[in-house]
Amino acid sequence: MTVTRSIVRGVGGYLPQRILTNKELAQRVDTTDEWIVQRTGISQRHIAADGEFTSDLAVRAAEKALARAGVSIAGIDLIIVATTTPDMTFPATATLVQKKLGMHHGFALDLQAVCSGFVYAMATADSYLKNGMARRALVIGAETFSRILDWEDRTTCVLFGDGAGAIVLEAVDLADGAADQGVLGSRLRSDGRQWDKLYVDGGVSSTGTIGHVRMQGREVFKHAVGMISDVIEDVLSETGYTSAQLNWFVPHQANLRIINGVGKKMGIPASKVVVTVDRHANTSAASVPLALETAVLDGRIKSGDLVMLEAMGGGFTWGATLIRWTD
Repeated sequence: MTVTRSIVRGVGGYLPQRILTNKELAQRVDTTDEWIVQRTGISQRHIAADGEFTSDLAVRAAEKALARAGVSIAGIDLIIVATTTPDMTFPATATLVQKKLGMHHGFALDLQAVCSGFVYAMATADSYLKNGMARRALVIGAETFSRILDWEDRTTCVLFGDGAGAIVLEAVDLADGAADQGVLGSRLRSDGRQWDKLYVDGGVSSTGTIGHVRMQGREVFKHAVGMISDVIEDVLSETGYTSAQLNWFVPHQANLRIINGVGKKMGIPASKVVVTVDRHANTSAASVPLALETAVLDGRIKSGDLVMLEAMGGGFTWGATLIRWTD
């Protein structure tokens, strides 16, 4: 008897060339580098160039993931792009990525869960692969969040940046004794009652405008640690592991205080937590795969490691995925 598991074959990331430092931001809004670092852990963020779209960032990250997986685009059946900042209202940004990569088969779709988007996309792709609808999936988180920021609102504009991250997932049939590989379990949650804690004040149906990010920072922080910890515990319970057995914790890179708070509550030492928020700020759906790529490339995450991914975003949405890493 065999079990189908989704194995990560390659990771990739891309950050736009333009870097916006805290000191530069302090010249535009009433803030300081010290204030931002102390409260968020962020030192800089990357900003997409004029004419550089979410699909362009996604393609750059995808190309790296494909190359590291040793897979051509012809070997991909499914593309999922998690994004809150699509190129256009429609078609789906994923179809534009499909076109730019030269893929003319399979299927492509967007997924919108804001900062939780990549974790949601991972769980969705895992389900498609296990159900036999695809054999290999390209899962991408990509954002040009700078396009929906109010650059006069110091409570939000200091927090976000642009970027993209991607992974190649492959369905592999394993014997029962070898089933402890790949994506072991995921849990997703949402609570629409909390929508007004973090949202964009515009939309096609409501205002006919793009709008800007609005956030009740204290409310988001108050909910974040508890919600994230609960969903991590659910995944661990489902898969039969404990937090002490984790080799690496790769959280959504939103705010260092939230990351530290979750780690402390779960009993995960700082030495096992991957932190990249200082270098690229909150890139929404791109933050988890960007952090994942960093830890894989610098050699921290190795074959056999138990890796927990988590994220929380507007909606509220939140989720976690547990992976047994394989080379």
